[in-house]
Amino acid sequence: MKPWIIGCSAAAILGGALALGVAVNDEKLPPQTQVGSVDVSGLSQSEAVNKVKAAAAAAPQMTVKAADKSWTLGADKLGYQIDAEGSVAAAFDDAQNRSLLEKVQDLAGQSGERHYPLKISVDAAAAAQTLGGLTAGLNTPPKNGKIYFDKTRYAVKPGTPGQKVEVGAAVQAFAADPSLRELTLTLAPWASDSTDKLQAQVDKGNALLRPITVQLGGSQRSGVLSALQVANLFWVRPSGIELDQTAIKNSLKNLSGYLDLPAQNARYRSQGSKLIRVKEEPGLITDQAAALKLLSKAVLDPSLTTLKLPSKITQPTIMVAALPDPNKLTLITTGVSTYYHSSPERRINVANAAAKIDGAVVPKDGVFSFLNTLGSISEDNGFVGGLIISGGRTVDGLGGGVCQVSTTTFRALYQAGMPVVERNQHSYRVGYYEPQVGFEAAVYDPGVDLKMKNDTGGLVLLRTVNNDAASRLEVQVWGTPQSRSVTVSGATILSSTPHPAPKYVFNPNLRRGASRQVDWAANGYNLYITRTIKDASGTRTDKVETVYKPWQAVYEIGPG
Repeated sequence: MKPWIIGCSAAAILGGALALGVAVNDEKLPPQTQVGSVDVSGLSQSEAVNKVKAAAAAAPQMTVKAADKSWTLGADKLGYQIDAEGSVAAAFDDAQNRSLLEKVQDLAGQSGERHYPLKISVDAAAAAQTLGGLTAGLNTPPKNGKIYFDKTRYAVKPGTPGQKVEVGAAVQAFAADPSLRELTLTLAPWASDSTDKLQAQVDKGNALLRPITVQLGGSQRSGVLSALQVANLFWVRPSGIELDQTAIKNSLKNLSGYLDLPAQNARYRSQGSKLIRVKEEPGLITDQAAALKLLSKAVLDPSLTTLKLPSKITQPTIMVAALPDPNKLTLITTGVSTYYHSSPERRINVANAAAKIDGAVVPKDGVFSFLNTLGSISEDNGFVGGLIISGGRTVDGLGGGVCQVSTTTFRALYQAGMPVVERNQHSYRVGYYEPQVGFEAAVYDPGVDLKMKNDTGGLVLLRTVNNDAASRLEVQVWGTPQSRSVTVSGATILSSTPHPAPKYVFNPNLRRGASRQVDWAANGYNLYITRTIKDASGTRTDKVETVYKPWQAVYEIGPG
């Protein structure tokens, strides 16, 4: 009977123990349980976590090396962190997943010691930030290649590679093994932009560099955009070819100024001592909107070398029937200038421009355009070569002397009280327009015009009187009788800048030891002139401002 009793008693004891063990293991860690080196036997999960945290040692010291640099810092700066919660949770998970027999053995202290490692994790982002900050001074960024324009063509300036610290590899190594106490970072090449990629874009850009012959549709007028002018209409970027819409618009404006045939209003022409009426003529001008689209498309097509711009007809605003009897018009005012010491070529251009302005009519409230009235400054229109101001120099160019006429016309219209719509100055103070400093107007075909609005209340007739023998030019303004009076002041000079020292340029075509002056010195000035207008609307004053650059004398010298 005893064996049975003993067996029965053992089963009963085992059942009670199991019940008790299960209850205990659901809330407390078994005896002889260690997390890391910390005894957490019999503790709840929160108690065990707190004890592990309290006993945790400070983060170990780390050594970081890169190139010839070395740093020592706490591992916590590199994202090193103890995971007390995760470590204790692993112990609890293991305790709860044991068999009934194992739990009874734990309760009876028969299962032996159980050790659970202390989990360590690394915050990769924190490690990367710290390592990146430490080694930033060791990075040498690459110098990327550049696309540039080399006088006549696009070219590539190759880039140079740099170097950078391989932070990522060190972060991965530390995250994989937090027991590491030394990290060595290597330097790796830092590549610049691919030269081959840039060269491919340059080749595309250079393929577009060709002259384009442009014709105004419906006419025989044509001009040429040189390869350099075409180059100015787009950029070559690493990402591709990009049109410069502003440059295209400006180029089209210049082309139009040269190609367009503006409508010609009815006007007068001298015939002996009489003025005869000249019939109006329609004009033919560029259709700007359509031409802009066409030119933008043409720039990017390397096979296209000729282009016909769309045109449209414009009508004059003054018909011959509307011209009054010139004998009934009154002289309003006269503008005067002199051109002593002008070359024969300059005198030809003064006479030609003056003749083309003579007899021009400006309608009431209309805007006078000097260039439209003159026509193109071209050989076909009777102009010859002469000295002009271009590109910061006084050089030979077509139409030198036309500005003598535009200046005199400006003086006449300004003295008549007409509002200024467009007026441009010369780059430097020109002796031909003395002694009235700053009282001048430059023109250049195309694009630089003189425009004045006729607010005299009636039609205006311009007459010119050119006396070549006396080097004197008059522009007369005729119209209906005026009640207004206009007073124009002399120049008020705000400041003056001395001219630079002379410049000497070698000219191998001059004879040995010879020299000649090709540009003349002039001081720079900041000045203005004013006019006071008195009429039925009251008294008002306006001003015309001028800033002349200091100008350098230039001498060409022959071989020594």
